[in-house]
Amino acid sequence: MIRVAIVGVGNISKLHTDAYLAFPERCQIVALCDIAPEKCEERKESLHIEGARIFSSHTAMLDAIKGQIDLVSVCTPPYCHAGITIDCLKAGCNVVVEKPMSASLEECDAMLAAEKESGKVLACIAQNRFRDPIAALKKVVDSGMIGRILHAQVDSFWWRGLHYYDLWWRGKWETEGGGCTLNHAVHHIDMLIWMMGMPEKVTAVISNAAHSNAEVEDVSVAILQYPKGALAQVTSSVIHHGEEQQLIFQGEKARVSAPWRVCANLAGSNAFPLPEHDEALEKKLNDFVEAIPPLPHQVHTGELDNVLTALEKGSRPAIDGHDGRNTVELITAIYKSGATESTVKLPLSKNDPFYTVPGLLAGMPHFFEKTTSVKDFQGPITTGGDYVK
Repeated sequence: MIRVAIVGVGNISKLHTDAYLAFPERCQIVALCDIAPEKCEERKESLHIEGARIFSSHTAMLDAIKGQIDLVSVCTPPYCHAGITIDCLKAGCNVVVEKPMSASLEECDAMLAAEKESGKVLACIAQNRFRDPIAALKKVVDSGMIGRILHAQVDSFWWRGLHYYDLWWRGKWETEGGGCTLNHAVHHIDMLIWMMGMPEKVTAVISNAAHSNAEVEDVSVAILQYPKGALAQVTSSVIHHGEEQQLIFQGEKARVSAPWRVCANLAGSNAFPLPEHDEALEKKLNDFVEAIPPLPHQVHTGELDNVLTALEKGSRPAIDGHDGRNTVELITAIYKSGATESTVKLPLSKNDPFYTVPGLLAGMPHFFEKTTSVKDFQGPITTGGDYVK
C-alpha cells in the first residue's frame, strides 16, 4: 500500500485526491497539508478520506510522520514547488509535482539533484499525454506514416476574465513565475516536445492585452526552429474566447491533428493540389487511429496510475523531472526572447541571466502592476479541452 500525502489543497489538488481514491487497493491518502488547514478539513470530510492527518506546513508534516509517507503530491503555487519537492525528497519521499515543475531552470536542476541524491522518484504532471486523442496522435507521429514533420501549429487557447489575476499569488512574476505561457501553455509545450523534441532556436513576442491587474503576459506568440528547416508556431493565450485548443502537424505526406483530422494532398503536374486526395493514405491513418485501444485511465487519473505503477515495479514514470525541465527550458527561452526582442539559441547555459529566478525577475517586463488581491476564489475550474470534435 502506497501512503500518499497531498501538499496544497487548492482546486487542482481535487484531481489528485480523486485519482488516488480511484485506487483504494493500491494507495491511501495519509496526510493533507495547506497553509489554510480548514481547507484540508473540508476536503477530508467531503471526500470521506478516513484517517488522513491535517497539517499547516509540509515541514511540520515531514517532522511528524517521517517514514510514514511514500509519495507526496505537490499542488501548491509554482514559486514554492522547488523548496517543497526538495524537502520531501530529502525526507525519503517520492514526489509528483504539478505543472510547471518550477519557475526557473536553476530550481529544476536543484530538484533533479535532490532526486539523484535521495534515490527517490520525481515525476511531473503533464496529464494531457493521458488523453486518448493525444496518445493516438503521438503514435501516428512516431509511426512515420506522415513522413518528417515540417511544421507544427500549437494553439494553447484559453479564456480567463479580468479578475482571474486577483487571486493573491497570480499575476506576479515572483509568485506565479509567469503568465499564460508558463501556467497554461505548459501543457501544449510539453506535448509538442514529446512529439517533436527540443528546437534549436526560439523567437517570440509577449504581451498583456487584456488583464490590467497582472505584471505577467496574457498572450505570447513563439516561432521555434528545428533541424532541417522544420518550424513550429506556439500561441499561448488566456484571451481566446471558446478555448479552441489544438495541435496540428504538417508532415511530408499528410496533415494530422488533435482534435483528429487527416488530410493527404496530391500534387498535379504543375505541383498545385489536385481535387482528389491520397485516399489510401488517409484510410490507412484513420484505420490506424481507430485500432488504438483506449487508455485504461484518463488525464490525472491516468498519469497518477502510471506513477503508482512505477513505484510498485521500481521503474521510471512516463513523465519525469527531465521532461518537466525541458518544458521549463523552452518556456524560459520564450520569455527571454520576448523580453530581449531577440532570437534565443538552445540549450540555455547555467551562466544565462534567465537561468535563475532573480535573473528572470530582473529581465521580465511588468506589463501592469498588481493592485487587487483576494485570498481565495470559489467555483469550478477548467483544465483544457478534450481534443474531441
